[in-house]
Amino acid sequence: MSFGKSSTTSLPLFLIVAALRAAPAPQPDVLILNDGEKLIGHLVSSSGSSVKFKSDAVGEVTVDWSKIKELQSPRRFAVVPKNADLRRPEDASKVPVGTLAVADQKLTVNGATTATIPVADAAHVLDEAAFQNAVEHQPGLFDGWKGALTGGIALVESTQNSRTFTGSLNLVRAVPEYDWLAPRDRTSINVSAEYGDATQPGSPSLMTEIYHADGERDEYFNSRWFGFGRISFDHNFGQGLDLAQNYGGGVGWTVLKQANQELDLKGGMSYIRQDLSGTPADNLAGATAAEIFNRKFAHGMIFSEQISLVAALNNTAASSAAASAMLAMPLYKRLNFTVSSGENFLNDPPPGFRKNSFQFVTGVTYALK
Repeated sequence: MSFGKSSTTSLPLFLIVAALRAAPAPQPDVLILNDGEKLIGHLVSSSGSSVKFKSDAVGEVTVDWSKIKELQSPRRFAVVPKNADLRRPEDASKVPVGTLAVADQKLTVNGATTATIPVADAAHVLDEAAFQNAVEHQPGLFDGWKGALTGGIALVESTQNSRTFTGSLNLVRAVPEYDWLAPRDRTSINVSAEYGDATQPGSPSLMTEIYHADGERDEYFNSRWFGFGRISFDHNFGQGLDLAQNYGGGVGWTVLKQANQELDLKGGMSYIRQDLSGTPADNLAGATAAEIFNRKFAHGMIFSEQISLVAALNNTAASSAAASAMLAMPLYKRLNFTVSSGENFLNDPPPGFRKNSFQFVTGVTYALK
């Protein structure tokens, strides 16, 4: 009896093992270069003019589309055309999905229907599962944040003693987080602080205090135009600025948006409460204008700069401006060496204070994501 029971229970397992052994192995992807070299492995993805391919022999390589003669994959991929407006999940049906074949600089997607797309018109190629996840994913409040934490310090002890501390935290959250999907909203938070003092026996102490914090929320009307709301706080001991509070909003326009660079222009209105040392607080109505430019260079270098202008409508003497620029260069993994500068301008500082304040800072930045 025990023999019969054992045979009955082991039979399904035997059939499963036999079926697994009989199942054919998935066919690999094949990439053929213009010089005839053949790579066998798996297509990872494509973005812009380059393709990532994981070869069984040499590992993951990046190849320009212009160097590829043929590419065959039995797996299903989504080919996202340039300028595709994918604002809603149902818009995903506009993107061809299927097995992939490339020849004569054209991608042929064999799915529910057959679509042929010139390589030059394909913005992204990614596997079907990744495409569906990107389209359907709804991030939570704490998901999708990217940013950097920067710090610097300088200490001198001699006849004069001096200390200088600098730090900043920059966070941004774009929804969706994939640049090939139409933007819906973007949230940014920036905090920076610069503090320094210098002392010498028999002489008065010298001090530097510059603090800044701001937050902005952008809501996109389409891929180029957006409305924004912004709040900021500033303190600058060197200009006699106890506290400037700025609450405003307006409209922005993405003038230039490419894989390696972006330029935004913004204009709007704001309410400003400006507290200057030794003078009554001013309540100002301001017209604001700003530009923001970001550029990615080779080897992971990133340059960013921005300029903002505030014209006080009810007190033209109380206008202000600010400008900053930063260059980040990779050091090791997520660590970067940064060089930055900033200029703040107040047209009506208290007596005895200069109108402008310039900062030049070097430090180490840690990329949070």
